[in-house]
Amino acid sequence: MFIVVLTVVTRSSPLTLRRLGTFMSSPDLNFHIGDKVVYPNHGVGVIEQISSRSIGSTVERFYLLNIKASSLKVMVPCSNAGSVGLRRVVRNGEVQKVLDLLSIAESNGNGDWKDRFKDNSERMRTGSLLEVAHVLKNLIALHQAKPLSFREKKMLERARYLLVSELAMARNCEEAKIEQVLTEALAKCKLRFPEASEFQA
Repeated sequence: MFIVVLTVVTRSSPLTLRRLGTFMSSPDLNFHIGDKVVYPNHGVGVIEQISSRSIGSTVERFYLLNIKASSLKVMVPCSNAGSVGLRRVVRNGEVQKVLDLLSIAESNGNGDWKDRFKDNSERMRTGSLLEVAHVLKNLIALHQAKPLSFREKKMLERARYLLVSELAMARNCEEAKIEQVLTEALAKCKLRFPEASEFQA
């Protein structure tokens, strides 16, 4: 069992901090055992335990998360839940915003590879499902125009997983159903949702 102890967010760019602000300012960061949450760039998980540990003269409370995809155990200090972007699984209104984003055609320039990758990485780190959907859509559009680099292909695979797994948990349905919903949304702007098998070696 592998446990990661998180402390604070360090060396984040202003862009990341602005996007994280949505979660940092949220008044609802008190989680309970059994709550379904999202840990940025790792995906959905469940709070299995809330414990206290002594660190010097200070007693710190921790959330113990079980990340769904990897069964990774992650310990997050309760006081830093907002700063690391820990949040609840999206609700129906937010799900619709994601689907609207994916279904509306928009023109985005490809730009310089380094700038594009940096921007997409920043979006992924926020943990915002809307930002993840933005990355997914942009990379799919780019992929239909030309082959992706290895790193961008891995990012597309990650974005796909994060989107499908959280929406399936939010709607309490099978991932195959969500994949169909995403396929239909992207088809409205002539984009093709990639199959999971396309990322297998």
